[in-house]
Amino acid sequence: MLIGYVSDERYVALPDVLLEFENESGAFEARSRATGAVYADLPPGPYKVTLYKTGFGSKSIDMTVRADQPYHFRLLSDGLLGYAWPKWVRAGEKSEFRVHAVEAYHLELWRYGLHKELIRTLGWHDEHGPRATMQISPDGDYTQTGIQWNRYGYTNPHHLQYVEAPSRTGLYYFHAKTESGIFFSFPWIVAPSQPRSPIAILASNINWNAYNNFGGRSNYIHPDQFPPTPTVNARLDLKRYTDPEHRHFDADAYAPLSFDRPEPINHIPEGEVVTDPIEGRSACHVAPAEWCLLGWLEREGFDYDFYAETQFHQGILNLDDYKALIISTHPEYWSKEMYFRLKAWVFEGGGKLMYLGGNGLNCEVEFLDEYTIVFHNGNCGSGSFTSLQKNSHFESRFHLRHESEANLLGVVCTDTGIMTAAPYRVIDDSHWVFAGTGLKHGDLFGEHSLHMRCPGGASGHETDKISASSPKNVQLLAKGLNPDDGGAEIVYHEPGGGGAVFSVGSICYPSSLLVDDTVSKITTNVLRRFLE
Repeated sequence: MLIGYVSDERYVALPDVLLEFENESGAFEARSRATGAVYADLPPGPYKVTLYKTGFGSKSIDMTVRADQPYHFRLLSDGLLGYAWPKWVRAGEKSEFRVHAVEAYHLELWRYGLHKELIRTLGWHDEHGPRATMQISPDGDYTQTGIQWNRYGYTNPHHLQYVEAPSRTGLYYFHAKTESGIFFSFPWIVAPSQPRSPIAILASNINWNAYNNFGGRSNYIHPDQFPPTPTVNARLDLKRYTDPEHRHFDADAYAPLSFDRPEPINHIPEGEVVTDPIEGRSACHVAPAEWCLLGWLEREGFDYDFYAETQFHQGILNLDDYKALIISTHPEYWSKEMYFRLKAWVFEGGGKLMYLGGNGLNCEVEFLDEYTIVFHNGNCGSGSFTSLQKNSHFESRFHLRHESEANLLGVVCTDTGIMTAAPYRVIDDSHWVFAGTGLKHGDLFGEHSLHMRCPGGASGHETDKISASSPKNVQLLAKGLNPDDGGAEIVYHEPGGGGAVFSVGSICYPSSLLVDDTVSKITTNVLRRFLE
């Protein structure tokens, strides 16, 4: 009889796992097959099951064998990972550090601004017992429920691993390093206890969760739900590689995704500084790229308050306390409450918005609770922006449910220019944003960038353009030279009442701030004017 399947934290099938089933009837042994499948002649009922495989954490669990429902066993590979919980706090609040290690590790807390600053040393951790810092993963799809590290084995009050957030707001990172030299870093968002600056910055942490496939699911890998069997070979098993008609978002409903998981995509190497090239596929559009913005602000002498997007949704960030709000890099996923609160602040309250990113506010998320969200992708054709826009009057997934984000931002993402990068060309050299740059109509700027996934300039990766939903008074200031007329469009509009929006329409833009003088000057011009 098929008892179930065994998979790792990527939902990849694990063969040759030893399983021992025990109950009052006796003990029974089984071994997983090449597909991860476990077959055994067992009568249905409750069992204690112990699993072992070299290179993975052993564990014992209680489960019920059912003939009609295969069970999904999950094992966690040996290594070093971690995350803070909660991942976002205010100064003076506490988070727990949750680290998975199979040897003793040393932990430090650092602040990431223009320079990395060591805040405090948190000491060595090994908890005496063999592999006692090894975490235990739940079975089944814990991308929906959270992996809940530190749930087991931490009843002793001396084992509690809490850290109080520093008084200074900003992006912090925990540095974990084992005895053998393995290193892993993970972010912590610390908001101010009270507003202290005229500028608020939002970390795009909802987007971090959308692209985080730890546990085997993200909003791009099995976004609706797990398939019934784990992956053996991605190129042969996943629809995105095998189905010529594959659509990223082809379901009417999507299973939730929990924030309660480590985020390997946000890891920053130990020796990296803010002006180093951003290497790898994922880092260039999540926290490591957003760090560039924070480093630039500190270099230019701008003080700021740093918040998580989730804190904005929860009402911790009050926009009326600030003159300017900056969102950056890739703020793709927002709740309707966030969107319409921001729009009201700009259109009715005279707020100033700087959108220094691309493919922003493109899809609605719904919070089921403080730490769990559903992505309302809809069943939107091929999942491409252009297909959606050509086959309907909708410009985005957010538009499917509410309105196009171009109403607020002035631009909306399209497929043209995707995964390329290029400089911008000046369209309107008379505009005040170009003051002091010496640029004239047709001149190029933004040639330099730290973005290594799509090198080539400040306009790129994913790019936004003016659409039918853009405000009628939107001004086109510059356009990227990406192929197929796919360049990002830098725009400005004033809705009245003192409000203003400056949008650059490019994921690559923040990666140019520290290395391209003209991009830096333009951004400084806008921010200083918004603070007047």
